[in-house]
Amino acid sequence: MMNWRLSAAVLLLAILGAAPGLHAQTTRRALYVSALDKTGAPVSDLAPTDIAVREDNVAREVLTVAPATEPMQIALLVDNSQAAAPFIRDYREALAAFVDALTSGEQAGTKNEVAIITMAERPTIATDYTTDRGALVKSAQRVFSSSDSGTYLLDAIIETSQGMTKRRSPRPVMVAIVTEGPDLSDRFYQQVLTTLRASGAALHVIVVGRPRNDSHDRSVVISEGPRTTGGNYDMLLASTALTGRLKLLAAELTHQFRATYARPQSLIPPERIAVSAAKPGLTVRGTPVIADREQERP
Repeated sequence: MMNWRLSAAVLLLAILGAAPGLHAQTTRRALYVSALDKTGAPVSDLAPTDIAVREDNVAREVLTVAPATEPMQIALLVDNSQAAAPFIRDYREALAAFVDALTSGEQAGTKNEVAIITMAERPTIATDYTTDRGALVKSAQRVFSSSDSGTYLLDAIIETSQGMTKRRSPRPVMVAIVTEGPDLSDRFYQQVLTTLRASGAALHVIVVGRPRNDSHDRSVVISEGPRTTGGNYDMLLASTALTGRLKLLAAELTHQFRATYARPQSLIPPERIAVSAAKPGLTVRGTPVIADREQERP
């Protein structure tokens, strides 16, 4: 009798182990992916085999890659402090061109929303999120520098991140244009990065002007923020290069892909998700889809 029961138990375990979905169930997760060629231009086609996704350094299977069609919610953080005064004219031209690329032509039907937030003296919403290209261009042309003022980049990132979380923005993006002038925010970098990551936003930072010694907290944020959220960090010595750089960024954002991959079901979400190129000549960045991250929160 004991032998029969033992045989039955072994048979049952074998059946359970072989049954699909009973041994190791998986779930799907997604990333918004930027894929750039050697010139920095977005590629028009991307296959699952062209990218690699790792969670806490464990490889995951990429299932599908398709053009991202969801509208973006883009916050433009603009340093209009006294240090930015020599660059304001170029700022206006560059901001207008960036807005135009995101809201006109084929993007008009996508309904990307853009907000313009200035950072002199305190973070101030110049124009709230809107799809109205005309209103945004007018707002960009009304950017002026504020005399005897510093900038508040770290405060702006925290407040904008909190706003995106509250709005439940499905595809948030933050673009900060700053000078190397003094940042007067009273924030620790850990607080800024934690709030930024909770929003799900990709942070892109463009610093205009010659580099100088900077505060430790700001230096960490402008380097780690883009790297860990799927954004990019650039430094431009001349403000005249800003229009071209923002046009490239607009092209990157409007030609992103949505990549889905398989993950084993787990009660503990990964601490780090990384995407990289599996094809020579590609530069790849990725931002986890915030809806997926919300499902993982306890």
